[in-house]
Amino acid sequence: MTAIGFIGLGNMGFPMACRLKEAGHEVRCFDVNTGSMERAHDAGLQPRASVQEAVAGAEVVITMLPSGRHVLEVLGAEALPFAPGAFVIDCSTIDVESCAAFHATLGERGLVTLDAPVSGGVGGAAAGTLTFMVGGTEAAFARALELLRVMGKNIIHAGAPGAGQAAKICNNMLAGISMLAVSEALHLAKRLGLDPKKFFEIASTSSGQCWALTSYAPEPGLVPAAPANRGYEGGFASELMLKDLRLAEQAAVASHSPALLGAAAASVYAMHCAAGKGRLDFSSIIQMLGAAQPARI
Repeated sequence: MTAIGFIGLGNMGFPMACRLKEAGHEVRCFDVNTGSMERAHDAGLQPRASVQEAVAGAEVVITMLPSGRHVLEVLGAEALPFAPGAFVIDCSTIDVESCAAFHATLGERGLVTLDAPVSGGVGGAAAGTLTFMVGGTEAAFARALELLRVMGKNIIHAGAPGAGQAAKICNNMLAGISMLAVSEALHLAKRLGLDPKKFFEIASTSSGQCWALTSYAPEPGLVPAAPANRGYEGGFASELMLKDLRLAEQAAVASHSPALLGAAAASVYAMHCAAGKGRLDFSSIIQMLGAAQPARI
């Protein structure tokens, strides 16, 4: 059994913490949201009154927080009572600069660190099938592997510190662009009079095949487990996709790398979120395209 301090019990953090508890670990947790703390108590986790209390004596500290600013504010506090030799794993999706500061700040205190953002959504977190993209030393990765396997199915060492975040923002830029492309294709197919199910059958077995279509189709009735079938509730929120697309934009500018489609996708998701759709799954971007109408040919 490992004593784990878990900070951040949102849609992803809570089921991840529960997986660790079910595996027999002692999970001391904290979140600023009182409702999340009550839910943690009901689930058999061990809520603490502060970050300091959650971290004190913990062999491993795991964070799942909204942004780089939150990660640095929480973990960078000089008074935080890390146990000697504590291991800190940040599973948040944050900007590249904040990730570098996370490793540097905690490294100066003699702590072992990994950036390990995840992919797989809330369902993957609950089922323990997440993909972890991990940045850090080989030794740190080996040390974390057993714990990460409790929460995930695909654990990939992306490279040196920061490589996990780099992989995550590139992956999510690809997912955001793909979902927008699939939505446009499905919308056009309907405008041209095609049955969406027939078009799905064709595209999913030809050159248009991709994850956004075959595993997460934005049109209801095509993929049973997709959020489209439950009003786009749950899954990966559009506002989070917009956040990740903007992180990719920042990284593209800093590295002088063209990301034209990434920037275009960010603009469309920004309009979608401004229209009040930010909490809906990112596949709800198809709603931006309007209702299907008969084509005029």
